[in-house]
Parts: sequence; structure tokens; C-alpha cells
Amino acid sequence: MEEIAPLSARSAMLSLLLGSHPDRMSAAELVRAGEHFGIPAATVRVALTRAVAAGDLERDADDPRHYVLGERLAARQRRQDEAVLDAETAWDGGWEMAVVVVTGRTGAERAALRERLASYRLAELREGVWARPANLRRARGYADESVLVTFTATPDEDPADLATGLWDLAAWAGEGRRLLRRLERTTAPAPRLAVAARLVRHLAADPLLPAALLPADWPAGAMRSAYAAYQDELRELALSASR
Repeated sequence: MEEIAPLSARSAMLSLLLGSHPDRMSAAELVRAGEHFGIPAATVRVALTRAVAAGDLERDADDPRHYVLGERLAARQRRQDEAVLDAETAWDGGWEMAVVVVTGRTGAERAALRERLASYRLAELREGVWARPANLRRARGYADESVLVTFTATPDEDPADLATGLWDLAAWAGEGRRLLRRLERTTAPAPRLAVAARLVRHLAADPLLPAALLPADWPAGAMRSAYAAYQDELRELALSASR
């Protein structure tokens, strides 16, 4: 079985804030939480300083003794939360499509657009043509890209076959089940945090397809339930650290 390395002090602090949803935590609270994961206080303080320098954390404007997530990670947290809600949305058979209609872009511009479309859980059908089932409630923020034409369409081919061609569903499900088993079997705090972080990163790659297009025994629901239970553990840890 693949070893999952313990998180660095900085990643552990960020995971605590991402997973437990505290509005803010003080340095003292984060130090006490770090002790739970076997991280020395001095190491936590260095990690917090570096996280602020990198923009991952910010000092709370109302109380600089406290830390909050930086904008990039706050947006990631919002996407994680939205994904749980979107997973329950009904589907009428339509697909979102985005087609690149402008040439002559730089490599960096192309890469940035690909990253943005992927963040909205679209997949590339062929070069410059992106699609996904139109079952998500989130706004189609990518539609403001001037290089795209966007619309909703209904494919002629079997949508399940189309989905299977766009995403490697069997591989995603297999890895999800492996991480679920690993989380169930891991009890030591630091390794458990590392497995939970890996699980939530894997959930971020869930295409959030309609149930009709998913293979049998799709593990995403069980994974979300397991991670929600772990979030409860982190919330209790955050509350204990604040006492």
C-alpha cells in the first residue's frame, strides 16, 4: 500500500482551517492544535509566518492576533462546499459547452484558460472544445472569457459513453475507495490528517456527474460523509484549542 507522508507544519495548519471552518484561529490556538499532530510550537510559528508571506493565510483585519484563510484558499473552501450541494442537483439531459474561438494566444494564456475551465469541472472533448453535463447550480463564471463561445447542447450519442470518454471514472472510483478504507483504518492524529487531506483533494477532482451517468457503487457520497465526520473531529479540536 502506498505510503502517505505526514503533512508539513504549514499544510497541517492550512488543512485545519480549510477543514474545520473556524472563522479565525489565533496563533496560540493553532499552536495548541499543532501539539495534537505532534508539531512543535516553534515549527508552527515559522509555518504561520511563511503561510502569510505566501498569501495562504492573512491576519484578521479586526484582530491581528488571529489568522484567516487567504483569498485563494477561501475560494477553494467555497468550491468544496458548493460541490457538496451541487452533487444533489437534478439534471434534464443538457450539457454545458465552451468552445475556444480565438487563435494566437500565448502558452501561458492557454494554460490559464485550461486551468479555469477544469476548475469548473469541464473536460476537454477535443482541443479547444470543453463540455460537461449541465447539472450544477454554480454560476458559469468561465462564460465571461472573451476567447470562448458558450452554450447548452444535447449530444446525439449515449451520454454515459460520452462521460466515460471524458473522465476515467473507474480509476477515480478505485482511488476513492482506497482512501476511504485508509481513513477508516488510520487513527493516529498526524497520519489521519494526511489521509483526510488526500481524500478531500481527490474529491476536488470528482466531476460531479448526474447519477444516471455514474457507474454502480460510485463512492463519492461515502467519501463526503467520511470527510464531514472528520471535519467534526477538526471542529472539536479547534474548539478545544480555544478553551
